[in-house]
Amino acid sequence: MNHIILSPTVIYIAYFIQGIIFLYFIAINSTYTLLIFSALKDIVQHSYLSTTRSARRLLLSDSYYKPVSVIVPAYNEAEVVSNSIKSLLNLHYPEFEIIVINDGSSDDTIGILKRDFKLQPYTKPVRLQVPHAPIKAVYVSGDYANLIVVDKENGGKADAINAGINVSSYPIFCSIDADSLLEPDAVLKASKLFIEDDELIATGGIVRVINGCKVKDGAVSDIELPEKTMEAIQVLEYTRAFLSGRTGWNLLKSLLIISGAFGVFRKDMVLAVNGYRKTVGEDMDLVMRLHRHCLDNKIPYKIFFVPDPVCWTQVPYTLSILRRQRNRWHRGLIDCLRTNRVMILNPKYGKVSLFAVSYFVFVEVVGPILELMGYISIPIFYLLGVLNTKFLLLLIAVAILWGISINIAAVFLDNFNYRRYRKNSDILRLCLLSVVEFFGYREIMLLERVKATFSFRETSWGKQERKAH
Repeated sequence: MNHIILSPTVIYIAYFIQGIIFLYFIAINSTYTLLIFSALKDIVQHSYLSTTRSARRLLLSDSYYKPVSVIVPAYNEAEVVSNSIKSLLNLHYPEFEIIVINDGSSDDTIGILKRDFKLQPYTKPVRLQVPHAPIKAVYVSGDYANLIVVDKENGGKADAINAGINVSSYPIFCSIDADSLLEPDAVLKASKLFIEDDELIATGGIVRVINGCKVKDGAVSDIELPEKTMEAIQVLEYTRAFLSGRTGWNLLKSLLIISGAFGVFRKDMVLAVNGYRKTVGEDMDLVMRLHRHCLDNKIPYKIFFVPDPVCWTQVPYTLSILRRQRNRWHRGLIDCLRTNRVMILNPKYGKVSLFAVSYFVFVEVVGPILELMGYISIPIFYLLGVLNTKFLLLLIAVAILWGISINIAAVFLDNFNYRRYRKNSDILRLCLLSVVEFFGYREIMLLERVKATFSFRETSWGKQERKAH
């Protein structure tokens, strides 16, 4: 093959770019590996503490608890909202209220709630502590005295949760998505931590994929992998993100994300930061502002991820829905980092800035662009005759083989500790999907993240589509 004659400077630049891309893949996979080992240590430690605390929890019993408000924002959730609320009404908790916020739905969400729960007008006074769009009406269920429904003008998810906070009566609140199902003891496991540790201001449980599972009477009765490959790969992603990622950040005391699908917060601290900010990444933004508030004011605090409480959520079942979701997530990430940019490489914010914020800036935001450069540069460098064969082989080993190993490690870490998927065929399939993810799926998600990088100022959520559980 006749190669184009290039100047030494161009050749140097080509090799330099290859080196940068290689170092990026080394850095990202090293981080994931570190988080896997940190997660293993944290899970072992958590299991030990759970055992040693058991006697104390028995002493606490139901006489010692903090009543909790469960806040459920709902926008066009007619397909799933009724089953979700029935599931919440079965929570094992001494004293709680459920506050459903219909955020100006254009479907029959409010009509279904009125029909299924016999809603009646409620004259509960609402104190405007955090801002939100106007409330049109407040209802209480004729069958369940602890079920309150707020009908308000559309303002977005963050706005809806703010309305729920204002309506709520209790010192801690749990925010969950309307398409999610909590295991009956999930809120109890998460909220007990607020009794045990006065410095705790926020905690989140694990979110698992409900697609493919059987649901009976508002609870998951049979756990199985989804049949569709795209949905099953998302099970792998959630396993990796929660068990290895967030558990690892726990050990570093730098947790930045508590999933919007299931999080428990001290209300006074959320009020101190003026509630949720209107953004498509409201969950991460709130946690970052809680970190900032406490560190700025030298308030002792803790933010934990706890793997015991389980929330089951529906993941996208078509490629178009999935792409919109990942685009929204990445736009939300960039907006949160831009809004809280004072935390980037700022010694004032200690480990949170050094580890977590730096990771999200240089790996999650810059990373997709570098990774795309890697895919594009290989054929270009080959055609120009400056492709370093060793670089290519190392890139394959680092980007694919190491990444596959991380996926499989996360699967076995999860299965060893929690054994949710009891069929060996499901576990084997997850391992196979650890390979499949790197050939098509990852590249599609990468392109969506790159696209979001250049459109992060968009604030739309896009159309939400659900299927009944």
